Amino acid sequence: MTLPLEGVRVVEYAQYVAGPLCGVLLADLGAEVVKVEPPAGDGYRNVLPAAPGVGRYFVPLNRGKRSVVIDLKTGEGLATSHRLLASADVVVHNFPPERAARFGLAWDDVHAAHPELVVGRVTSYGTSGPLAGAPAYDLVAQARAGLLTAHASRGDAGPVRAGGIPMADLTAGFLLATGVLAALVHSRETGTGELVDVSLLAAALAVQLQDLVWLSGETDAASVVLADRAHLDARADEIAAGVAMNPYYRCFEASDGFVAVACLNLSQREALLGLFGLEDATVDAPDLVPGDPVVLAAKEEVTAAVARAFAERPVDEWLDRLESVGVPCGRVHQRETVYADPQVVAEGLVADIEQDGLGTTRLLAPFIRVGGRTAGAAPAPALGADTDAVLAELR
Repeated sequence: MTLPLEGVRVVEYAQYVAGPLCGVLLADLGAEVVKVEPPAGDGYRNVLPAAPGVGRYFVPLNRGKRSVVIDLKTGEGLATSHRLLASADVVVHNFPPERAARFGLAWDDVHAAHPELVVGRVTSYGTSGPLAGAPAYDLVAQARAGLLTAHASRGDAGPVRAGGIPMADLTAGFLLATGVLAALVHSRETGTGELVDVSLLAAALAVQLQDLVWLSGETDAASVVLADRAHLDARADEIAAGVAMNPYYRCFEASDGFVAVACLNLSQREALLGLFGLEDATVDAPDLVPGDPVVLAAKEEVTAAVARAFAERPVDEWLDRLESVGVPCGRVHQRETVYADPQVVAEGLVADIEQDGLGTTRLLAPFIRVGGRTAGAAPAPALGADTDAVLAELR
């Protein structure tokens, strides 16, 4: 049983998150991914190391790849890299323009030598404008895109990444894989490769797609001052107020944990109200803030009444009762318990691998299915583990 990208060779020169995630996704679809690392290895090998050279974050972002050590700062290394490019269908890298040119990975050079090759490139801010070529990481991209202020709590020392999640990095990886797949189709049809560009800035904006909409008559962006403490606190208050008057799309504390409730349509909202014997004058448009203070107070009381009821019973009982009336709901897991969720297990989203240096390691399995098939989970490679084999193949 083959996967769609079997027979496709991807050469990955990327480090850390975005580029390596793109490589993992392509490997999950059947591609052979050759990860080219400098002699010191991908920098993520030494972030939260669980064993020498095996970083906790490195393993899931590089599982199933082959590692080849090439020193691109030497003439011999550049010559080896050129030979490797000649064997590839796709190249992925995250070098800034000047380093890409120095390492023979600038688009014009690669395209001239290998016109059918697809090149996927991650940049910080894109390729034009005043910040083209400037360095940035996930935190800075989220800051510039406004994503850091999408959520705030009073008492925060300053804007923080929600959950510490590198949202710009991860989104860039998914977007880059999407673009590479489209370019591969074009390359197979025309014999001509494409350059696929994704920036961390664009990725941080992309995850706010539904929120970054301004209508005629709304506050002009040019008149809004940059975020400061007052604006952060105002945002925190706005979020808290929204939770206080929304019983339909939020989490409630039960007697032994938390329950997430998500009622997006009218019948679901009415079912929730019926379960508690409550009425809400804004049930057909719950996201609109009532102009009448009396209606607003009534809405907040409905939410408070639901919250009080939830606190009296355990999570399992609430899940049974909510599901029985057709209200979408779920238990709130900690990250440490998500692997044991019966649905996660049933879907095969968990895999155990034998990782060099770590032994049996549990992590997320490939999560894209094609024709009901997924690639099997494989360990991340030791630094340079495949250098001799890959170079022998080139010869």
